[in-house]
Amino acid sequence: MALLGTKSFQNYIGGEWVDAASGETFESVNPANGDTIGIFPRSSSQDVDRAVAAAKAAYEEWRLVPAPKRGELLFRFAQLLADAKDELTELMSREMGKVLAEAGGDVQEAIDMSFYMAGEGRRLVGHTTPSELRDKFNMSVRMPIGVIGVITPWNFPIAIPSWKIAPALICGNTIVFKPATDTPRLGERFVELLDEAGVPKGVVNVVHGGGGEVGDALVRHPDVPVITLTGSRETGVEVMKRAAENLKHIHLELGGKNAIIVMDDADLDLAVEGIVWSAFGTSGQRCTAASRVIVHERLYDALASRVVAAAEGLRLGAGWEEDTDVGPLINRRAVEKVHSYTEIGRDEGAELLTGGETPTGNAFDRGAFYRPTVFGRVEPGMRIAQEEIFGPTTALIPVAGFEEAVRAANGVKYGLSSSIYTRDVNGAFRAMRDLDTGITYINAGTIGAEVHLPFGGTKDTGNGHREAGQAALDVFTEWKSIYVDYSGKLQKAQIDTAE
Repeated sequence: MALLGTKSFQNYIGGEWVDAASGETFESVNPANGDTIGIFPRSSSQDVDRAVAAAKAAYEEWRLVPAPKRGELLFRFAQLLADAKDELTELMSREMGKVLAEAGGDVQEAIDMSFYMAGEGRRLVGHTTPSELRDKFNMSVRMPIGVIGVITPWNFPIAIPSWKIAPALICGNTIVFKPATDTPRLGERFVELLDEAGVPKGVVNVVHGGGGEVGDALVRHPDVPVITLTGSRETGVEVMKRAAENLKHIHLELGGKNAIIVMDDADLDLAVEGIVWSAFGTSGQRCTAASRVIVHERLYDALASRVVAAAEGLRLGAGWEEDTDVGPLINRRAVEKVHSYTEIGRDEGAELLTGGETPTGNAFDRGAFYRPTVFGRVEPGMRIAQEEIFGPTTALIPVAGFEEAVRAANGVKYGLSSSIYTRDVNGAFRAMRDLDTGITYINAGTIGAEVHLPFGGTKDTGNGHREAGQAALDVFTEWKSIYVDYSGKLQKAQIDTAE
């Protein structure tokens, strides 16, 4: 129920703030207490058509703006994000539920990414190579593609838009952005700051609404050649199917079922810290969350007791309260899903060591809370060890040695992040080689990526692309090879060189 005086927000299309064509709206609510954050336009394909038309028109001028000048705009935007960090942190704790420290880290990622990509305006490096013929020059350069459809999730509502929008803009593309319906105010604020930074009209557009209306219309639109999506595997498969007819470029960052391996020579205290942070940070709502802990059987009992004690010592509460360790899940549906996996784990015969329930009391009655949950003696093939739960649940899997640990870690359909705790340098390097994931940590948890390295995974975690670092530029550019012949005569390449 909307509170009296709740603010209404609009779409941003062609440099103007406008209502949805239908006039329909939806509410964003605080997952800790159910309060209304704001009212937003429930858009349709008609609104997407308007936004794409604006972005397509703006592209013709934006692609010609020198990349260093595009970079200057991103530098201004990054500074505006830094100036607004406290405000955005507080807003995120209320709209998404993150504890303040994690919300601030989310914003900092966007600051870092925007500064990093702004610097690419003076690089956007191509290649020069020697020609096989005399008096001929060869080079390859990056070219922008056009309108980019950006579809982002609620769990990193400032960071992930920056991972997609900043590199797309520096490369000379224009944007139609659909924020998650659980965090529309944060998406809106992101675009407000881009507007304040001076983004030209039509270069960035935001259209609020559900995936079935706005997202599908973006994916199917013939004038949107690139879709970048972070979401579930199931959504990613549907996006690829629906985009196939137009041969769109599809960039997918999907699920994870990440494992921390703890060998018998590990620093146990350090490993427990990494497990608790990776499993229960953001209430387990990270694609890189450690939902599996593969532990050498000689350390199993000691590690299990410490992880359980640490999980039981975490304080649940509203994200904006300074002493909160674990905030709410994003909504009640998420609580139901997480609890369904608790029941699955019990039915499979796993030992429920702690958690597995919603907390009681006035502080939790209106929110979407779930206690940190640890299952013990889990077998690698159990569903709780195979399927993405996306909540504060982790499974302890005992193994006899390194080879078995690696087999268990790799024995899932996802391949995003992995970790190993060991003092054995040889084992660490074997893990770096053998763990089939896009990210591997040594003596650290499964979370903590930095913006200047590629982010993404193998297998069903995506479709081969990466976010962040130089690799992100490949999503938002096409390579063009250029040959300059200054010989003054016709040269026939391989025909002339065959002599």
